[in-house]
Amino acid sequence: MKVNLQKKSAQLLLASFLMLFLELALIRWAGSNVVYLSYFTNFVLLASFLGIGIGFLRAKSRYNLFPLAPVALTTFIAFVFIAPVQINRTGSDLIYFGNLSHSGLPIWIALPVIFLSVAAVMATIAEGVARRFVVFKPLEAYRLDIAGSIAGVVGFALLSFTNAPPVVWGLAVAVLFWLLIGKGRTSLVVVALAGMLVLLGAESLSPSTFWSPYYKIEHQAVEKSGGSPAINIDVNGIPHQSVQSTAERSKSEGLYFLPYRRQVSKQLDNVLIVGAGNGSDVAIALSMGAKHIDAVEIDPRLYDFGKKFHPDRPYQDPRVKVFINDGRAFLESNTKKYDLILFALPDSLTLASNQSSLRLESYLFTAEAMESVAEHLQPNGTFGMYNYYRERWLIDRLGNTLQQTYGHPPCLDQVGGSAYLALLTVSHSPNSSCPNVWSATTESLSPATDDWPFLYLRQRVIPANYLLAVFLILIVTLAAIRFTIGSIKKYLGIYLDLFFMGAAFFLLETKSVVQFALLFGTTWFVNALVILGVLLVIFAAIETVRIFPDITSRTRGVLWGLLFISLLVSFIVPTHALLQFSSPLRFALAVMLAFVPIYIANLIFAQRFRDVSSSAFAFGINLLGALVGGLLEYTSLVLGYRNLTVMVMVFYGLALVASARRPSIVRTRRNA
Repeated sequence: MKVNLQKKSAQLLLASFLMLFLELALIRWAGSNVVYLSYFTNFVLLASFLGIGIGFLRAKSRYNLFPLAPVALTTFIAFVFIAPVQINRTGSDLIYFGNLSHSGLPIWIALPVIFLSVAAVMATIAEGVARRFVVFKPLEAYRLDIAGSIAGVVGFALLSFTNAPPVVWGLAVAVLFWLLIGKGRTSLVVVALAGMLVLLGAESLSPSTFWSPYYKIEHQAVEKSGGSPAINIDVNGIPHQSVQSTAERSKSEGLYFLPYRRQVSKQLDNVLIVGAGNGSDVAIALSMGAKHIDAVEIDPRLYDFGKKFHPDRPYQDPRVKVFINDGRAFLESNTKKYDLILFALPDSLTLASNQSSLRLESYLFTAEAMESVAEHLQPNGTFGMYNYYRERWLIDRLGNTLQQTYGHPPCLDQVGGSAYLALLTVSHSPNSSCPNVWSATTESLSPATDDWPFLYLRQRVIPANYLLAVFLILIVTLAAIRFTIGSIKKYLGIYLDLFFMGAAFFLLETKSVVQFALLFGTTWFVNALVILGVLLVIFAAIETVRIFPDITSRTRGVLWGLLFISLLVSFIVPTHALLQFSSPLRFALAVMLAFVPIYIANLIFAQRFRDVSSSAFAFGINLLGALVGGLLEYTSLVLGYRNLTVMVMVFYGLALVASARRPSIVRTRRNA
């Protein structure tokens, strides 16, 4: 009996590992091949929540869908390869750094298909988890599920650390499927798993493709105008960088040399380049006489590629020191002064987290970031930023931000009079030699801030593309639930408090992720640590309830009070205020502000979940609540991230009210 229980525990651990590992892999892989998903916040994550919720609600269904999971997964992968989607950049209220063309299926068709496909894949896998979940008592099942999820996060993080390509992810998934399906393996399953590995292998083993923790990177040798050789680099299907000698670059790309002509002081003892990429901007700085350069690049594989292939060998120069880090985190971690600071096309083309609208570079262009840059300049030092800005209003927002920071307008250089390729430079003192002082030509746009870091969003609105996606998600969700499991009104009434807890917790977790991104950087490593930390806190809460069941039951009212107090403190203390402290103290305060509410909230959840009559239905309803929370995350585009805490308090308040009414509801139904 004990051996059988241990076997079932191991199966639930493996199934939970597979579910979270594959969820992370799908988010990562789909975002690299469907360009729209590189920007579209939590689309795949929400589809995963829907699928997992449906899978758990089907835990006791007559027909087991889990053996079909490999077929569903391979079908989805094949669809993405056959019908790629590239972003449509028409419209100027939200800027995408993508291709001008729109290829493949129309977005309004492709995205619902992708959403449904991901939901179907995750539903089949979640059903396999759920059927193992219901074997145990609710709290023990939840404990094993979280333990497996922790292992899944660690496993995927290790593969990201080693830059493993998707075929390795697929191989891990195939082994887990093979172990878990067991006697249910059929020739169809074998063919599906083989097909998945062939598809991923063809992509992964291409000599012109490699993978970083952020991107699918493709490169090809080309000839620029005049026959000069170069290497073009695309990331996630978008043209991103070019590797070319400085001598050749000077013939056609003179704007990148202009910051050195716009310096108030011509001194170049210390230069900081954020967005160093493959080293082209570093090579230019060296050619202009820089004596020392701190080169900051967030992607280690782009740095490795430049170190290996750049013809000028800038990263081998002893005057260059490289930091693989987020630019804002680098600025906040040192007090060094520079003669020139450059933001060299640091557009990331991807999101910092699958839970939020935050891009890798979002915190680099806020008003607070610009103040930090100013503090790192020598008295006669110069700051410059250049990029293909796409829209004039974006230049005006940045110009206004610099004017508010330095007290006078920056210098503006544009190529060919267009607003596409432009350079903004500014110093503590006005530059008398500036040929063109910036002045706003569009409406006055307020700077992005650490609370509202949406540089590429023109106004505080939810863009039409996002509203359409939310509408499609709601329609697809309702249809999928109705088609697969029928009505859930009965279970929603019983577990309404868990539904509200799911919505609240998603928003609380999102707030924690963006908080740590500001304080410690938007790197994949910081994001992985935060997600792992959240799961460990959840596990600690489960263990607390399991070990001290009587204490947690008697203090339920106290826990609710402590939860709201901790959330209020989190709201009152602005995240950016912690940046003034040293890294160890900043970390300690950040952990307290973020993880104390998470711990208390999960004490309440675990205590409630321990007593549910149907663990699978309760868990499924909770996940559907998380999906609603994910949709409401889009309101941060209007409200900012700090106000997400208010929404968290509202949903936990609704959960408290629903929990208080729950006994009377149950009694009424029993009497009926």
